[in-house]
Amino acid sequence: MIFRAVLPDGTLKYILGIGHPVFNASGDVVEFVGAAMDITERKRAEMELRESEQNYRVLFESIDEGYCTIEVLFDQNEKPVDYRFLQITPSFERQTGIKNAIGRRMREIAPQHEEHWFEIYGRIVLTGEPMRFENEAKQLGRWYDVYAFRVEDPKHRRVGILFNDITERKRAEVVGQRLAAIVDSSEDAIVSKDLNGTIESWNGGAERLFGYQASEVIGKSILMIVPPDRHDEERGILERIRRGERIKPYETVRMREDGSLLDISLTVSPLRDAAGRIIGASKIARDITERKRAEAALRHMQTELAHANRVATMGQLSASIAHEVNQPITAAVINAGAALRWLGAQPPDLEEVRKALGCIVEDGTRAGNIIGGIRALIKKMPPRQACLDINEAIREVIALTRGEAAKTGVSVQTDLADGLPPICGDRVQLQQVILNLIINAIEAMSGIAETPRALLISTGRAEQGGVFVAVRDSGPGLDPASLEHLFNAFYTTKSGSMGMGLAICRSIIEAHEGQLWACANEPRGAVFQFTLPLQRDETLPAEHASPMPAV
Repeated sequence: MIFRAVLPDGTLKYILGIGHPVFNASGDVVEFVGAAMDITERKRAEMELRESEQNYRVLFESIDEGYCTIEVLFDQNEKPVDYRFLQITPSFERQTGIKNAIGRRMREIAPQHEEHWFEIYGRIVLTGEPMRFENEAKQLGRWYDVYAFRVEDPKHRRVGILFNDITERKRAEVVGQRLAAIVDSSEDAIVSKDLNGTIESWNGGAERLFGYQASEVIGKSILMIVPPDRHDEERGILERIRRGERIKPYETVRMREDGSLLDISLTVSPLRDAAGRIIGASKIARDITERKRAEAALRHMQTELAHANRVATMGQLSASIAHEVNQPITAAVINAGAALRWLGAQPPDLEEVRKALGCIVEDGTRAGNIIGGIRALIKKMPPRQACLDINEAIREVIALTRGEAAKTGVSVQTDLADGLPPICGDRVQLQQVILNLIINAIEAMSGIAETPRALLISTGRAEQGGVFVAVRDSGPGLDPASLEHLFNAFYTTKSGSMGMGLAICRSIIEAHEGQLWACANEPRGAVFQFTLPLQRDETLPAEHASPMPAV
């Protein structure tokens, strides 16, 4: 038996006692013969072994990585053909989904298991060299990072396999590779930079757009593609990015390798690290050079077409305008004759002469204003943005069309709101729109009989800010089927018309960031109205804005 003994100095000893009794002839025990052996070191070794085994088992069962030992099975030609599971950890089952694997062969669990894995584990057994590799287990639909090594045993047939599931990482890598391919193949330039403006990435679109290879620009300042006069703009972008702002697409200019300039649309967004800290900016640049050229060509064509339309309209009004001009000239001649008569009187009546001369000045000014308005509308000149009073512009057009309205029996009335803020636009172009709408209304009413021919031109504040202009007539009204096509080029309901007037009007209003539309008037007729934004930096508080007039 084994017992413990404590020595006087407190030392614990383990003693193995061995003994047996001595019997006499009668079978009685007469004495006990035995021996004692100190087995303290052996007991300590056994305890340490048990503790080590316990620690190993705890570690074996608690590790996150999957682990197993296998016995590689060879055929008679020493070719590895299968393997059997000897040990597995709980995490093995979690990471592979294989249950009750101990003692089973791999071909039994997965008959289609790839042959090359048998060869790999056989090579480890035969050479003793460990291997590290990534394994795609296609039947399981998973990826593993694997470390395999030979476990020493008398037959040298065992392999330990330590592995970790890296499926999500591999998927992320695939997604990253696809995203990188998409980014690199994009026609847009996609660039990233740090908060000092140093270029960190440069895609294929940037290479094609700016002419620099990625190797030529990464690590250098973004200012190398920014024209010197726009360096402050770039610094401002960095300041806004540091504040976390996203800069929506805007048009600017950048520079190619050969020094030529590009019109681009640029979007800039903050880049953040995993902790959410802003570490840089991503920039997406789109080449809009050709689009800008096409827009310029289109604007030129529209300007030419609008000018031709104005000339044609003024030609249509030539008889009425001649009558309008003739009136102040005739009045000036009559007043001049009166002045001569008063001078010839004895004595001359200088006060009457003074009055007559004043009337001549007024008549001349009136004629000059009419001629000036005609010249402004007919003159070919590029669009000019300026601050203008829309009511004043309308009055000038009414003066040119008064004769045409009178000739057709149209009564022209106005309801122009007081105190309208100035708008920003091209005076001639906006007057062309008003002129077209007035002439169209007069023509629409020229064919009706037995009802009053009334034309009302009104202005006011629009609900969404800005001002509105409305032209109402009492004509036959609009065919609902034609509303959809009314502003299309070459669409017309009048004989002898090209159908360009309303299309030109809409393009002018939209170029001024406004809207033009038509609807029915009550009780009869049509309403054409448009809105215009205010001069820049002007605002109309919502509580002061009047709604659009009822139509």
